[in-house]
Amino acid sequence: MFIDEVVVTATAGDGGRGCISFRREKYEAFGGPNGGDGGRGGNVVVVADHDVNNLNDYRFRPKWKAKRGEHGRGSDEYGKAGEDVILRVAPGTVVINEETGKAVAELIENGERVILLKGGNGGWGNSHFKSSVTQAPKRANPGQPGETGSFRFILKTLADVGLVGFPNAGKSSLINLITKARPKCAAYPFTTLHPQIGVIEFEKDYRRLLLADVPGLVPGASQNKGLGHRFLRHIERCRMLLIMIDMEGTDGRDPGEDYQQLLEELRLYDPALLEKPRLVIANKMDGENAPDNLKRLRSLNLEEILPISCLTEEGIADLKEQLYLRVTPVERV
Repeated sequence: MFIDEVVVTATAGDGGRGCISFRREKYEAFGGPNGGDGGRGGNVVVVADHDVNNLNDYRFRPKWKAKRGEHGRGSDEYGKAGEDVILRVAPGTVVINEETGKAVAELIENGERVILLKGGNGGWGNSHFKSSVTQAPKRANPGQPGETGSFRFILKTLADVGLVGFPNAGKSSLINLITKARPKCAAYPFTTLHPQIGVIEFEKDYRRLLLADVPGLVPGASQNKGLGHRFLRHIERCRMLLIMIDMEGTDGRDPGEDYQQLLEELRLYDPALLEKPRLVIANKMDGENAPDNLKRLRSLNLEEILPISCLTEEGIADLKEQLYLRVTPVERV
């Protein structure tokens, strides 16, 4: 199951108590205090890990707690620091504080680390309280409590190319053809229920591009209709958009209207999406009505249109060549 949004409640570890102890050795009548400090509590740390691709680990385990620090001991022995809790997330995850609603972290690069909650400091042992006035202090500090909080993890997929279209446009068929991903394909809408990431490999120089296929949009997707804007966020970081249009006009659809509606939904969600480079791919050119629909679509003086057919594989090689020329892959560790 693909999970791209969860709420996690976490607590950092408490600090250990300081120790009250006195040195007691033969022939040492006034050995003095030697109570050690308590250890620091463990932190709650979130780490970007490219081996993680969703937030499924936190759906059934939403509560996390770091270890507390050990208590101080005699002979000036300090307590051991508590073990940190490491929350591993997919690169592209945004962490939002549930109380304030503000983003506190955005992890992009593999290995990037952010301390969400700090563990409490350990308490001082009684050796810290010795003075000329108090030679034998019977006082030590308790450890400080660790921080606690609730955070919303939101995954925004990192990909080079985002594939956008209405249901049944053929997006899953295309990602099957040009990548090694194998999403479900069928002759009914919404076969894709969560984003699919495929890898496009180019033999000439072994370059690789990541292609993100988001579930089909419907009019009103920016207002959360259909599968809604929940999945539009997965194309926010894409370097280029592929707008797929069904040229057969399945279910009485008009390709020109589909194109305008798709752009409008992207604009309503985030106007910055329209500033990204994009390429219109006219799919299902094997259909009877496709040639006439393509002429009407081109008469609208739109940007460049690349006709393809996922059934006959017409234009697929040209599409890969265009992606090779237009998209510079993001360097990934």
